[in-house]
Amino acid sequence: QVQLVESGGGLVQAGGSLRLSCAASGRAFSSYSMGWFRQAPGKEREFVAASSSSPFITYHADSVKGRFTISRDNAKNTIYLQMNRLKPEDTADYYCAASRYAGSRIRRALDYDYWGQGTQVTVSS
Repeated sequence: QVQLVESGGGLVQAGGSLRLSCAASGRAFSSYSMGWFRQAPGKEREFVAASSSSPFITYHADSVKGRFTISRDNAKNTIYLQMNRLKPEDTADYYCAASRYAGSRIRRALDYDYWGQGTQVTVSS
């Protein structure tokens, strides 16, 4: 069982930065792949970024590549999403999630076992 709690969301102007954190409880954190997804009002949840644990491989959606970076600190049971050069279209609720899988499957929301409650990010123009 893994519990996930996101933090770091807020209101920021376009071009600004935010760093989201996701703290996990549970002893097996380092064995899980971890991901970030987002859901804007009226839209489906979409993949943002993910990382496998060992080896440490990251994936980023094309829409955020070069602007967002996922990282993890297994010693702190925490993953991060550094978001730079934010755009109004990045406005959404952001969720972290844990998956028992690795590889390209961690781009798919269906392959995640545990989810946080989300943190809201609003980017003003």
